[in-house]
Amino acid sequence: MASVYVMKADGEREPYDESKLNSSLQRAGAPQSARDTILQHVNAEIRDGMTTEDIYRHAFALLREINVPAVAARYSVKRAIFALGPSGFPFEQFFAEVLKSHGWSARTGVSLQGRCAPHEVDVLAEKKGKRVGIEAKFHNDPSGKTDIKDALYVHARYEDLAKAPDGASRVDEGWLVTNTRFTRNAIRYAQCSNLTLVGWDYPRGRGLLSMIEGGRVHPLTCLTTLSDSEKRRLMDNKIVLCKDVRTGHLLEEFGVKPEKVSRVLEEARYLCEAGEPVQNAVAPHVLAA
Repeated sequence: MASVYVMKADGEREPYDESKLNSSLQRAGAPQSARDTILQHVNAEIRDGMTTEDIYRHAFALLREINVPAVAARYSVKRAIFALGPSGFPFEQFFAEVLKSHGWSARTGVSLQGRCAPHEVDVLAEKKGKRVGIEAKFHNDPSGKTDIKDALYVHARYEDLAKAPDGASRVDEGWLVTNTRFTRNAIRYAQCSNLTLVGWDYPRGRGLLSMIEGGRVHPLTCLTTLSDSEKRRLMDNKIVLCKDVRTGHLLEEFGVKPEKVSRVLEEARYLCEAGEPVQNAVAPHVLAA
């Protein structure tokens, strides 16, 4: 099995490792019996050059076939984040909700006046007296990376806001957040300039996925019982979390057929209520601030 290489979303090849698939299924809440079944199927069909997307689709289909839709929904969280696009604005809203789940207050689309220029801040977050300006860089393509140009731009913007003459526009630090990954140069620059980066799995074990899992905040797009058009209608009305659709009246108001409502509510309830927040899975700067 070690000689079989798979293609990652960013174009890199790596040896297939069934323990990674098992871990992702376990994090989603799949029971041992389901994990064993899926691993057996995938291991029998794995071929050199297969993409990680192919493996995901196979595992996701099997989860639904085994009839554990809420587990399938949690397993699909990365794809659900991409489904928040294409404009990127729902991603800003979603990240604000992630921060709120960890005790921050957060607003989107805030206009602030820096020392040299005005700025539109994607997310302005506050906690225990600290104010953070956040640039949310959304990619529709899983292979997309946030590079050093974005890091330079964000650092300059928040240096200007840190020196704002009006205290109401001043921030203590800036963050650059993305739903994918950063280039090595972006990471090097951020480490040197003290710019906080939050990517899908950066910092390792403390990135966006850890924050989502730690706060038990799941995007609306995780729900497998809603169609794409139904999800879009809800998001157009600033409903981005699955926990916000747990009333039949709201679902019917936005066009979900009455005969389908109970299945959506059951999945949302299971997905949003399963387990307590995992506080130690959250990036330290989120908890310590």
